[in-house]
Amino acid sequence: MKAQTFGFIGLGLIGGSIARAIRSNLPDSVIIAYDINEAALSAALSDGVIDTALSSIDTRLGQCDYLFLCAPVQKNDDNLKTIKEVLSPDCLLTDVGSVKTGIHEIVHVMGLDAQFVGGHPMAGSERVGYVNSKARLLENAYYILTPTETTPPEKLTAYRDLVQTLGAIPLILDYRQHDYVTAAISHLPHVIAASLVNLVRDSDSPDGIMKMVAAGGFKDITRIASSSAQMWQQICLTNTDNISSLLGAYIQALTAIQKDLDSHSETALYDLFDSARIYRDSFINTSSGPIKSSYTVTIDIADEPGALAAIATILALHQISIKNIGIVHNRETESGVLRIEFYEETSIEKATEILGAKGYTVYTRK
Repeated sequence: MKAQTFGFIGLGLIGGSIARAIRSNLPDSVIIAYDINEAALSAALSDGVIDTALSSIDTRLGQCDYLFLCAPVQKNDDNLKTIKEVLSPDCLLTDVGSVKTGIHEIVHVMGLDAQFVGGHPMAGSERVGYVNSKARLLENAYYILTPTETTPPEKLTAYRDLVQTLGAIPLILDYRQHDYVTAAISHLPHVIAASLVNLVRDSDSPDGIMKMVAAGGFKDITRIASSSAQMWQQICLTNTDNISSLLGAYIQALTAIQKDLDSHSETALYDLFDSARIYRDSFINTSSGPIKSSYTVTIDIADEPGALAAIATILALHQISIKNIGIVHNRETESGVLRIEFYEETSIEKATEILGAKGYTVYTRK
């Protein structure tokens, strides 16, 4: 791939990670960035990640072959108005938001459909800002692309190839399908987790017995409730129709379950848990039976032959049994690339110490 120029509006966790991945995989590229956080720009210059730091959105962005919108979603309107004045007609414009309908509508109103492809790298962390960005954040993560009706096929192909070069897995979807899919597998679960945590809080006794014993399975299945309140507020306000529709279907399902409970319907209750077990086991190898605490860690590893085997060998040599191991492709709520599940909680501390001594970065669930 020939040397190209990449521009960034916003250089936080995602923008910074994409820029790092470009610098790592396409070292001859020219990278230009603007961010209201001057410290982030200074750090990126010092790291050698970017070549030019901008104090405003100016004509130098007209050099870009790709321009990434990585600022908060609510800033897109104003940023796009300014960008349109300097954007080269050959530049591919993209974003990194987890909701696509809004940006597609804005782009259409501004007449930029022919040079826009929405982007959603399904990777992230509870840590924010450029300081926590890393090139490996994208490795083996799904990166969804949402072209418009008039996106030239050659631009879409080039973007898909770029995503693969950065180590991610491109998945092309219609933007409306994207928002429905993410509402189901990401947005609604966050709403449910938050409401369930609040239900327990409101139902707890004055001495906090529920909170005290919630450190096992309950803490695992509601872990995503610890995510950024502001971010999820904005997601709910921008993907409202899809979340509301699925929430309505979920409420109906809960009502039906309540009726089965009240009527002591043995068959219906068994089918509820059995069908869920079968479907979930079809996309991830999990243990069956009652909800238990999951003893897992995630680890940063290089995307290279033997990397996974090396970790498995290290743990085996120290008599640490692995229950399940696999690459995490949707990492919006995971920090590491590789997820390892153990049989015992004691294995987490032991594995973290051993792998840490070998130079691996290990993340444990809180």
